[in-house]
Amino acid sequence: MKVTVVGAGNVGATCADVLAYREIANEIVLLDIKEGFAEGKALDIWQKAPINVYDSKTVGVTNDYSRTAGSEVVVITSGLPRKPGMTRDDLISTNASIVQSVTENVVKYSPNAIIIVVSNPLDVMTYCAHLASKLPRNKVIGMAGILDTARYRAFLADEIGCSPKEIQGMLLGGHGDTMVPLPRYTTVGGIPVTELVAKDKLDAIIERTKNGGGELVKLMGTSAWYAPGSAAAQMVEAIVKDQKRILPVCIKLEGEYGINDCYLGVPAVLGKNGIEKVIELKLNSEEMELLQTSRKHVKEVMNVLDNMAAKA
Repeated sequence: MKVTVVGAGNVGATCADVLAYREIANEIVLLDIKEGFAEGKALDIWQKAPINVYDSKTVGVTNDYSRTAGSEVVVITSGLPRKPGMTRDDLISTNASIVQSVTENVVKYSPNAIIIVVSNPLDVMTYCAHLASKLPRNKVIGMAGILDTARYRAFLADEIGCSPKEIQGMLLGGHGDTMVPLPRYTTVGGIPVTELVAKDKLDAIIERTKNGGGELVKLMGTSAWYAPGSAAAQMVEAIVKDQKRILPVCIKLEGEYGINDCYLGVPAVLGKNGIEKVIELKLNSEEMELLQTSRKHVKEVMNVLDNMAAKA
């Protein structure tokens, strides 16, 4: 069992580390374009195996995709963060080129792999990888909702004063400030969250969740990595172990929720075939309106990529 993580930065290295110490795969290949970078990170992870007691082997390689051959799952974390003075179009152009190249190399050596995209802007990079891979939609999946719901649940646990293990939550839509948290589908030990948290405080938590990534950038001067890396690893585990877990992930919608040809976060069953089933929740009019707003935002960003491709 082999899993590859492309990009040995903070998110990719964290993902590889979680995969190793949870023994989700026999071999974890960490690949990066920077000479020696992935090799060093992989060696460091392997050297703590005797301490944390696991035997999953981590291997680092510099831009040699032949070493990733036969991977069952590939996680793509490659790309640049948005820098001061960089427009959204600049970020899309730069990262789309990276994600396209990575995806083509991944598919060349692991044509049957399931691809998990973590690169930003998340929804449009999932779109980019899907186009480049030419794989069916169930095998190209974006990681966003798991991270967003984790933040949502962590904030709720603080507010309620309970273990985050007790909280189940769901949200839909794009990865960003148009995401759609669903209090109606949020429970704490089986109790509806609306019975435990006042509306004004719940609304504040939802707003904090929407801006969760930005909050961390302000605090650290860079984006998060522990939670995103762990979220991607959870997706890998669900697929590799055929767990049939219901998790919110980004996928191309084909009629679900009345939406076509747009990449949005929705709950889905994850198993050995990637996305085994998309789950359609019964949304009320307010929730559907918010989801449509999110769709419009994501579609605008997808159109930016389409226009760039048309001009190329």
